[in-house]
Amino acid sequence: MTVLYEDNHIIIVNKTCREIVQGDKTGDKPLSETVKEWLKAKYNKPGNVFCGVVHRLDRPTSGIVVFAKTSKALPRLNDMFKNKEVTKTYWAVVKNLPEKTEGTLVHYLARNEKQNKSYAYDAEKPNSKKAVLHYRLLTRSDKYNLLEIDLETGRHHQIRCQLAKIGCPIKGDLKYGAERSNPDGGISLHARKISFVHPVSKILIEVAAPVPDDNLWKALEALAEQ
Repeated sequence: MTVLYEDNHIIIVNKTCREIVQGDKTGDKPLSETVKEWLKAKYNKPGNVFCGVVHRLDRPTSGIVVFAKTSKALPRLNDMFKNKEVTKTYWAVVKNLPEKTEGTLVHYLARNEKQNKSYAYDAEKPNSKKAVLHYRLLTRSDKYNLLEIDLETGRHHQIRCQLAKIGCPIKGDLKYGAERSNPDGGISLHARKISFVHPVSKILIEVAAPVPDDNLWKALEALAEQ
């Protein structure tokens, strides 16, 4: 776990593709517990440490996760995420190029709970929810392309599902049509940046997460920064 930002009310960490944010049926130790242990050790705290889950990232996704350190910050952060007062930017590695180098994708997503998968449709279906994202091509290598994505809505598996719908499944994402898995078992989707006005101090917080320690990620990042 790498801490990207911390103050009295908030801690922001860089999640790996192997970690779960919150406990689930796997019984694996969640990131929220790791953060609690880190805070307990850092501040020599006796008893329980508060660590509120504000939002989630899919397990195979890496990048920025925000936690609340106080019961004062938690409901405020929850409201900010719900009211779209938080700007989140993702990076995704895809093999196929989208038809346009930048654009807006609008679909209707229907979630299948049994399969833990969402399906994208061009028209509204029963129990579907409208999903909107904006993407642009940042750079490309011989085989892969790096897209930057801004979410307008936050649906189940939204980026994975919408990119697959336009023929650009994320590298390593077998569930949504990638040819093969990644060696680390994750997918090449990274929560890269976040910005929001601090719920207590009211100052602007802007944080970027380093890309995973992987040769392809590093190469694409270097190309994007040229």
